[in-house]
Amino acid sequence: MALFPGRVVDWFAGDASTGAPLAAETSRPTQAPPARAAEQPTLDAPFRGSPAAQWADGAAGISVPAAKATGWMSTEQVAAALGHSRDFLVAAGLDPAVLRGDHPANAIALINPHQRDVQDYLSTAFRTPSKTNDPLLLFSRFDKTRTRLVGDVVKTRGRITFRQGDRGALRVTTDVTYVYPVVRAAAGSGDVERTIVRREVVMDWDDPSKVITKAGTFSLVSYKMNMTNGGCGDPNGYFTPEFGAGRDAASGDGRAIDPYDRSTSMEERMRKGCGVATRT
Repeated sequence: MALFPGRVVDWFAGDASTGAPLAAETSRPTQAPPARAAEQPTLDAPFRGSPAAQWADGAAGISVPAAKATGWMSTEQVAAALGHSRDFLVAAGLDPAVLRGDHPANAIALINPHQRDVQDYLSTAFRTPSKTNDPLLLFSRFDKTRTRLVGDVVKTRGRITFRQGDRGALRVTTDVTYVYPVVRAAAGSGDVERTIVRREVVMDWDDPSKVITKAGTFSLVSYKMNMTNGGCGDPNGYFTPEFGAGRDAASGDGRAIDPYDRSTSMEERMRKGCGVATRT
């Protein structure tokens, strides 16, 4: 699912103060972030005018709960698995080399190599991307010949939760929004836009006595992704943000969606299809 960043009147009135950084997200919010002043991003302030200005940088915006013994794992094992789960999110969505288009080898190394269907997806996705085999479902990548990130900060907001899954596995659910400030790759480009990506990845840390796995890896249960200003055409393996006049001319199917609103579930968000973002 993707959103076109067309011009839509903001649904929210007023001007939110910049204020202090937000506290970590520990549960689903009940409403969208308030509107901010209509300010354009710049090379020096790429998050200006965005709710992400108050979000944490990188991995710091992904909250991890306190561990407790669950399923086949002790408290210490759960803590380690939660840490590795966040490591995967960092390697898949924040690694500078991967963001520049490199292969996400460190992230893939954390996925159970015996999970044949997932390994087939990973192999196909990078070779011949398609809507069903799209690497962007799990990994954030930009074509460095077309797009360049502004600075070295990606803003994030999200959380990790866990419970007991099938066959006593530790089931970990991650729900994170990433905000990437970008410009054209050409030298001297200063027209800053933002690509906003929300992913929900569900993973099982399986009991090796019940599931064929490799120590230190998880099995993918499900993964969902939606994006704003990342392209809504045929997948090519990279986010393809629009800049300037191109983004103003984009038009989705008319549904207005706030990409910063984390109060709705990913299941509900996915039902809306390609829409028009109320803000980027």
